[in-house]
Amino acid sequence: MLDLFLPESMSVAVLVVLLAISFAASFITVAFGIGGGSILLTAFATLLPPLVLIPVHGIVQIGSNAGRFALMIRHVHWPAIGAFTLGSILGAGAGGALVVNLNPAWVQIGIGGFIIYSVLSKPPAFLRDWGGLTGAISSFLTMFFGATGLFVASFTKSLKLERRAHVATHATLMTVQHGLKTIAFGLLGFPFGPWIPFIAAMIIAGLLGTLLGRLVLTRITDQRFRRALDAILLLLSVRLIWAGAQSLAG
Repeated sequence: MLDLFLPESMSVAVLVVLLAISFAASFITVAFGIGGGSILLTAFATLLPPLVLIPVHGIVQIGSNAGRFALMIRHVHWPAIGAFTLGSILGAGAGGALVVNLNPAWVQIGIGGFIIYSVLSKPPAFLRDWGGLTGAISSFLTMFFGATGLFVASFTKSLKLERRAHVATHATLMTVQHGLKTIAFGLLGFPFGPWIPFIAAMIIAGLLGTLLGRLVLTRITDQRFRRALDAILLLLSVRLIWAGAQSLAG
């Protein structure tokens, strides 16, 4: 039966591994606020062809984040959404239109360093006050780099929301961003069709992880949530910097 969800050249074993990772990634994102998108992107980078990596990751993330949004819609901090969306439209459009080759290593190092700075010190004022700029920068970068959820999480964290509002608002922002990215790749001619069954299976697995993660989220305090969020942000940022440095070193 799993054969129905297999893209060309993918084995059943690889599909099962990726479904398990999708479940775990969504669980981690809901329970602790961040991390799932980067984990999933790392798995995709290891197991999927490079040319499909960012487009397929983006549309899977639409499903995962839209599921979180639907389950937690009453906790969304709506004032943060409008300006971020307008900025994201500009950023995704610029990223799709410009024929550039950003070195992913420098992007990784830059984002990692910025997030560490934001966690260990007071977040820059623009993260709180200029949601449009955050949306534009992150949406531009996501066209080339894929996982900018850490960057967007710094913006969400700067709003100082309670844990449920943080998760719901971040899910809404990422749904917008990945949605615009997917539209841009579609306009650029990426063939999503053969990957639709696989994407659907990944989204379903992610939804199950979301449901379990929400149970954990309701049982922890805001203080513990923020500590876990900061710890995960720091660990993932160090990993980004390390991966970028390794790439530069060859």
